[in-house]
Order: sequence, then structure tokens, then C-alpha cells
Amino acid sequence: MTITAKALNRATLGRQLLLEREELGVDEAMARVVALQAQHAASPYLALWNRLAGFSPAELDAGFAGYSLVKAKLMRVTLHAVYAGDYVAFREAMDPTLRAARLGDKRFRISGLTAGDADVLIAELLGYADKPRTGPACEAWLSERLGEPAAKAAWWGLKQYAPLWHAPGTAPWTFGTRASYVAAVPRPVLADPDTCAEALKILIRRYLEGFGPASVQDMALFAMAHMPRVRAAVQAMAGELVQLDGPGGAVLYDVPGGSWPAEDTPAPPRLLGMWDSVLLAHRDRDRIIPPEYRKQVTRTNGDVLPAVLVDGYVAGVWRAVGGGVEVTAFRPLDGETWAGLAVEAQSLVAFLADRDPRVYSYYNHWWVKRIPGEEVRTLPAEAY
Repeated sequence: MTITAKALNRATLGRQLLLEREELGVDEAMARVVALQAQHAASPYLALWNRLAGFSPAELDAGFAGYSLVKAKLMRVTLHAVYAGDYVAFREAMDPTLRAARLGDKRFRISGLTAGDADVLIAELLGYADKPRTGPACEAWLSERLGEPAAKAAWWGLKQYAPLWHAPGTAPWTFGTRASYVAAVPRPVLADPDTCAEALKILIRRYLEGFGPASVQDMALFAMAHMPRVRAAVQAMAGELVQLDGPGGAVLYDVPGGSWPAEDTPAPPRLLGMWDSVLLAHRDRDRIIPPEYRKQVTRTNGDVLPAVLVDGYVAGVWRAVGGGVEVTAFRPLDGETWAGLAVEAQSLVAFLADRDPRVYSYYNHWWVKRIPGEEVRTLPAEAY
């Protein structure tokens, strides 16, 4: 079977609920899209606003408050929001990566602790974090056991490796800049190769459901997992996956029955939040981001700016400004497209009004030197 580049684009957008806003509850939607980048507290909210009809941020607040949805360090060693039913398998799949990246880092090792010491401490830490604990409280708890400065270095590694969820709070986007932590329930199995191998197969299957079809390289990048682990998992799943011929002779995999919308399926304009998962889930970023625009969207330190989708591909970036949304288009856009973006901007301004009208303003420094583009408009006021 063969699949074209345009069909890959539409398949991914469809599975990510970006071809049409759907009427789903937040739990079902989160399970459908698999994982949402959550470094910035607002991003999961904007992600679901882009994907769901009539989405209310209070619904996501409630999901986090009731722990049916959780925020934790997972894929690519960064914060993701996921459906709680997926958390254990995802965390077990990611264990080798997280263990090496955090317990193997010199910032943890200067504590004088070994990975074995960390395992003992984690069991005690999870007992202490049976209710939400602030970072300073956890560090003080460690200080009683280890003394200073060992506790500071130990906490740096443990807060990112231990199976801790970020505890919801009362900030505009539920999570503020000062995290509190609570033990994951149920607790994943750590440092067990067999468990990790089985869990990786679950993660790969879920990844393909939400972002496929995809290559082994795409899978490895999504999780930041070593290629041999991913190849072994895909080989073990040979009877469960469909193999495809992709653009340029790429070998791609998919789940049986995965949705493939027609190539000519309309893709409406969207104003994606920072680090939207659809922009980061594949090694082949050309699926969504034209190569000539990649540097404008993904900045030198890894910041991925709020992006404008036109006909399914990135065509610009945006930021919230007084009275609207400033759109920098990388290429000329026709009047109908600008009108569609104006409708999106009007909806976004209303969505942000009660929470954070200047969302992502911390990142406005990227606009100090003008971002290269064909045209800049503030929407909806200057739509025509």
C-alpha cells in the first residue's frame, strides 16, 4: 500500500481533530489525540479549543481537578497532558529514557546518590506525596534525610524521574509557574526491562492511532526513545500493524483501520498554541511545516511559536495583542483565507478574555526583530 504526502497530512490532521471541531467530552478528546504538550499551562486549553466544538476551559479544569486527565513528565522528557488511563503505560514505556536523562545527569549525580539510592528514596517520596506537596516542601523533606546541598541536587532529578503528577491549582490555566506534586495512582513499574518493552508497544500503538501513519524514526522522536528499542517493538508487533510505502520510499506503519481522509478534504484555518503536539510528533516535520518556514516557527532554543494553519500546513505565526490577534503570514494569503482567520481570531479573543488576554506574552521577544513574512495583520479588526 502507498500513501502520498498530502494523504499523510490529512490523516494526521483528522486523527488530531483538526479537520473539523468535534463534539466530544474532554476525556474522550484527550484519549483521541493521545498527548498534548503542556510546558506552558495554557497550551492544552488552546489545543482543545482548536479541536472541540463549544469547548469550555472549565471542562478541562474539572478533568485535571478530578485526575481523569493528568500532567506529568513523559515523552521527550517534557510535560504532557494525557488521559489518566494512558499514563501508566506511557510512563513505563518512557522509563529508560527518563532514568538515563535524569538519574544519569551530573546535576543529579552531584548529590552523591546512585540510581539505586534514588529507587529507595522514590518509594518514600511517593508516600510523602500522597497529597499535593510544593517543590520547597519536597526539597525540605529530602533535606531532613540527605542534608544540604545534596537535597537540592536530588530533588532536581527526582521531581522529573519519580512518577509524580503536577497537582492542579487555581491559576488561570489550572497550573501556575510554581508546581506542586502528587504521587501517581496507580503507580507504574520502574526499571523493569520486560515491563518497559511491553509498555512501549502500547505507546507505539496509541501514537499511531493519534499521529499515524508514521515511520520508526517518527516513533523514536515522539518518545525520545532509543532507535533499537523502537525497532524491536515494531518487529514484535509485525502482525498487529499495517506497513505502507510513504513519500520518498519511506517505510511507514499504521494501525489496522486507521482513518485516511481523502486528500482533497478541506482543512480549515487554525490558530495553534505554542508547542502544539501536531508540530512536534514526527521526525519528518514537512508533514505539517513546509521546510522553508521551519526556522521561523521553531526557534533556536526550541521554542515552537503559536502557528497559523492554512489548508493543513503552517503558513504563519500569531501572537495575542491589544484588541486582537496579530498574524504574520509567511506567504500571500487570499481574502477568503484572511476572513476565515478573522473568524478564528474573534473566537480566540473571546476564549482568552476571562483567563489571559495576552497569552504567551513572555515569548514576545521573538517579535522584537520582525519575523520574516509577506504580510502582518491584526485580526479581526483588520481582516479586510
